[in-house]
Amino acid sequence: MMNLHTPTFRKPAVAGLFYPADERQLSNGLKRLMADARPYKLSPKALIVPHAGYIYSGVIAATAYATLIARREIIKRVILLGPAHRVAVRGLALPGADYFDTPLGAVEVDKAAIQSIADLPQITISPEAHCLEHALEVQLPFLQYVLADFSVLPLVVGTASAQEVAEVLDTVWGGDETLIVISSDLSHYLPYAMARQADHATVQSILQLEQSVTHEQACGGTPINGLIVAAQRHHLKPILLDLRNSGDTAGTRDQVVGYAAIAFCGQ
Repeated sequence: MMNLHTPTFRKPAVAGLFYPADERQLSNGLKRLMADARPYKLSPKALIVPHAGYIYSGVIAATAYATLIARREIIKRVILLGPAHRVAVRGLALPGADYFDTPLGAVEVDKAAIQSIADLPQITISPEAHCLEHALEVQLPFLQYVLADFSVLPLVVGTASAQEVAEVLDTVWGGDETLIVISSDLSHYLPYAMARQADHATVQSILQLEQSVTHEQACGGTPINGLIVAAQRHHLKPILLDLRNSGDTAGTRDQVVGYAAIAFCGQ
């Protein structure tokens, strides 16, 4: 029989809020952010990238994504993990969609990667968890701008252990064609000086591969801890690229949100 499956699309939820909904405005904004990014000559296997509105965390995110420019044609698959902000889920949730739409076009969800992890007990399917989730969505335009042609394995991480996350990462680890992106901000709504102190301590834990990052320290603490476990197994070294907060970029300093860009590279 003919395959009559109609492709399903996860529509943008925060275009026009976290980043421009207009294709040209978005492309021009990304161009400016990438042009201003600090240059690091690295070839990361994994990145930790913030996920706030681009006016707040875009410059920090761009520093992470600038490390991928030299591998534009090499990276073909992105494993994208972020926390569940709106819908509680057990384990790691797939979207149940074939594509993720952005103002820059559609990104195909990697069916082969899904098949490779589908039998793991911590993997679930939750379109609801993905529907309004911004943590994964805001990373896609950056990836579309930097990479030539890639598919994505998008996973919203809910209640899970670091080992469960690491097992998924190990399963889809791949080679140079596979990049892992963990979407996470750091502290939330602390006064500027307190946030700087707290975020510095959190980053030091990550750089020392200590998987003790709580959700108070980083909203993506669970996927970060899973990456740390996998990084230890695969002998990756974390390198801090940028550490700032919204008080440094576009917000007041009364209550700020922390942002870090961290690359994990082979030793």
